[in-house]
Amino acid sequence: MKFISWNIDSLNAALTGTSPRSDLSRDVLETIAGEDADIIALQETKLPAGGMNKKQEKALRDFFPDHEIGWISSREPARKGYAGTMALWRSGLPVKADYPSIGAPEPMDMEGRLITLELPGFFFNLVYTPNAGDGLRRLAERQVWDQKYAEYLSELDRIKPVISCGDYNVAHREIDLAHPESNHHSAGFTDEEREGFSKLLAAGLTDSFRHLHGDIPGAYSWWAQRVRTSKINNSGWRIDYFLVSDRIADSVVRSEMLDSGPRQDHAPILLEMSF
Repeated sequence: MKFISWNIDSLNAALTGTSPRSDLSRDVLETIAGEDADIIALQETKLPAGGMNKKQEKALRDFFPDHEIGWISSREPARKGYAGTMALWRSGLPVKADYPSIGAPEPMDMEGRLITLELPGFFFNLVYTPNAGDGLRRLAERQVWDQKYAEYLSELDRIKPVISCGDYNVAHREIDLAHPESNHHSAGFTDEEREGFSKLLAAGLTDSFRHLHGDIPGAYSWWAQRVRTSKINNSGWRIDYFLVSDRIADSVVRSEMLDSGPRQDHAPILLEMSF
């Protein structure tokens, strides 16, 4: 089976926007559609609480006509049009969709950050992990989120194997970003966030990319939009992951970043499993 995850940074902008960046986003959607994945996970959809309008849904179905759609948006008391996630799965797959709360600090559970699909042989979870924010103002709450999320995945893993993916907003090791020496106090590379990710892996999960590729350098999934040369210079971070239960790690066939062309921000990531 094939899976793709992408932080799309506004579904509306990607589907119906008219800016040059929207054109680049549609090019990425074409790339994703060409992979013909069984399940596609999108983060940071930024949809309103009511979901897509008819124009957006038509545009999305033009890319993925053979997939069912499940989504969850940020809702009060959380900010409107913030965060949000979406899952698309091939029609005919026996999927039961859940939109869980994990007991995270308010209002994180209301920000539309989690979708879990149950299939006969495994759980598929997608996540948009909260960012620690400017000045690390949300770091304490992020640490609680990391703990609650690890507990949640562990509960799933006790039932059947787990495939989890998304924007985890953390570069786990120094090899996972271009300039670790100057980022130890930056959101996404604090000791606290890295420790939280280490504990998540220690709970029985494998980083599929490192499992296949080892310590290859220069492999990133995100390049800052604010720095024009970040992608040209490959000054990036690897903050998007496919994690799998340890007991199915040897079933990983592919785990890689997909080419997103000149578009900065997140690249899609792909996982292929042979069950």
